[in-house]
Amino acid sequence: MKTLELISHPAHPPLRVRAVAARVLSHDADWCLLRWKVDGAADLVVPPFAGNRRQDGLWQTTCFELFLEALPLQGEGWVGVSDGDAVRDPSGVGHPTPTPRLGRGAYSEFNFAPSERWAAYDFTGYRTGMAERAMARAPVITPRRGGDVLFCDVAIASATLPPLPWRYGLTAVLEEAGGVKSYWALAHPAEKPDFHDPACLGAWLAAPDDV
Repeated sequence: MKTLELISHPAHPPLRVRAVAARVLSHDADWCLLRWKVDGAADLVVPPFAGNRRQDGLWQTTCFELFLEALPLQGEGWVGVSDGDAVRDPSGVGHPTPTPRLGRGAYSEFNFAPSERWAAYDFTGYRTGMAERAMARAPVITPRRGGDVLFCDVAIASATLPPLPWRYGLTAVLEEAGGVKSYWALAHPAEKPDFHDPACLGAWLAAPDDV
């Protein structure tokens, strides 16, 4: 599955962070594995281990995030859904049309801190109807730091996630020394950072039978 090269919001440039990449490593019936890589992490503020528990407000310091919207299955108006390429065909007859702008549909948000704290929310629409998402099993968060690079791997039980196919975005809030914060996503269409903006959900992951 392809690596997503994230970009920082132009109004909040990083201090020493040079690049952030993220990807879905794998997704099967048991686990969804995610990875973020931060280059230039020498001044990164990394929250210390605090125990694997749910916690709100993780985005106030270094935090890695997943936003996703479950899409209709093939045959319900979606055709050719694959990682990095999806189109919608409202007629259902296989003629691609431009991908519609999202934002009115329900979506989910997951936050993962290097402290191993996490959060999960569901929304009924753009920043509306927010509720904690039930998670029968906590995600496993594994940060690894070496030299000037930080990796954060996350394993999420597939049973706790919405069904595929998805439109999704992997994002990051990075705090560096002196309280400098940068916001990383696939796109930043607004003047202020907003990971809930549909433009941030610019990647696709297919259901197994769709590829």
